[in-house]
Amino acid sequence: MGTVHAKSLDPLPMHGRDLGVNPDDLMEPPEPEQESKQEILENKDVVVQHVNIQGLGRTKEDLLGYEISEVFHAKNLIDVMKKSHIARQRLLRLGVFKEVEVLIDTSEGSDALPNGLDVTFEVTEVKRLTGSYNTMVGNNEGSMVLGLKLPNMFGRAEKLTFQFSYGTKETSYGLSFFKPQPGHFERNLTLNMYKVTGQFPWSSLKETDRGVSAELNFPLGMTNHTLKWEGVWRELGCLARSASFAVREESGHSLKSALSVQTFDVFALQELAGYTGGDASFLKEDFELQLNKRLFWDSVLSASLWGGMLCPIGGQPSCIADRFYLGGPTSVRGFGMYSIGPQSEGDYLGGEAYWAGGLHLYTPLPFRPGKGGFGDLFRTHFFLNAGNLCNLNYGEGPRAHLQKLAECIRWSYGAGIVLRLGNIARLELNYCVPMGVQSGDRCPGV
Repeated sequence: MGTVHAKSLDPLPMHGRDLGVNPDDLMEPPEPEQESKQEILENKDVVVQHVNIQGLGRTKEDLLGYEISEVFHAKNLIDVMKKSHIARQRLLRLGVFKEVEVLIDTSEGSDALPNGLDVTFEVTEVKRLTGSYNTMVGNNEGSMVLGLKLPNMFGRAEKLTFQFSYGTKETSYGLSFFKPQPGHFERNLTLNMYKVTGQFPWSSLKETDRGVSAELNFPLGMTNHTLKWEGVWRELGCLARSASFAVREESGHSLKSALSVQTFDVFALQELAGYTGGDASFLKEDFELQLNKRLFWDSVLSASLWGGMLCPIGGQPSCIADRFYLGGPTSVRGFGMYSIGPQSEGDYLGGEAYWAGGLHLYTPLPFRPGKGGFGDLFRTHFFLNAGNLCNLNYGEGPRAHLQKLAECIRWSYGAGIVLRLGNIARLELNYCVPMGVQSGDRCPGV
């Protein structure tokens, strides 16, 4: 938050009794300018006459006008401070400034009003070229990520980003261009070009994707949405000589062109492929719901439910790269990574429909060792997971589909310890008891 500058208006302390005179008789009438400033500080009505931005280089002023316009509508000093703080936050979210400071002072000059204020934003722009290096760990995979950014390319918060990622199972590089709508930063367009090579040992499959995409992000009601078109050339191959015949049949090249709509806050994804070209034709739905509730003794109860369905269009069978996979520490604990559902000769082929749910209870460690310090990073974890993955006969009705999804349910329960690494990641050590195990399921136990 910026600082408020004003001259001191308190008179020097005077002791009239010691001097034998009345201190009011010694004080000269205050100047009109001092009276007006006194009234301003007493939180009376004010007028913001000027808003200045100092430190601009390549940033265009018309972009910033949308972000600071509300400051002119402030009616009193407190309102000026609040609206200036909001404007500062809006300027920072553009990603074009490294620092933004706010100065509020009384207006000066021939056109200054008695209750006029000037607000000045002192900004420091980010460099024309920035780089980053970090590591990522997730889904039982680690990767190193290198990035280069050209922020504020044309002066209106555009951004060009190049990113290279090298991981234990996936290697990728891509180029993206980001363009927000002036005055509505949450409405933006992103264009992407990328190449991704991944290994999927549970299916003895390797895949190389080369694609382009365009994403339009916008708010609608209380949620944010993304409308996306993606065109990708996919190359599938066998990861090992021992790959099953079903995986070998999927090998080769295909072209996928798809439109999708993604809704955040309550996660939902709808994808339609085939109507804009390509070899793949299907309709795909995916959703996820989660609820967290704080309980007594600093405990947290978390419940989640997610599911999806893929419906091939035009009589074509679905591709192994488009199907759902289930199992592992991110879905149904106690089962191997993506080792639930249809398989062939030990290779897991995925399914066209799935559901999964979880109930988790996180509590402090028994007897609270290290309370108020390092011990607060650890939690005791009790959980119950369940789910199923299968293929459906779409010639049957919804009742038959639900019946099949309710057959052969895999579920597990167990307990463990969770280490929270800030708000970035968490490490878990769990002992799991898998139940409902079917032939071919892998169950590591711990």
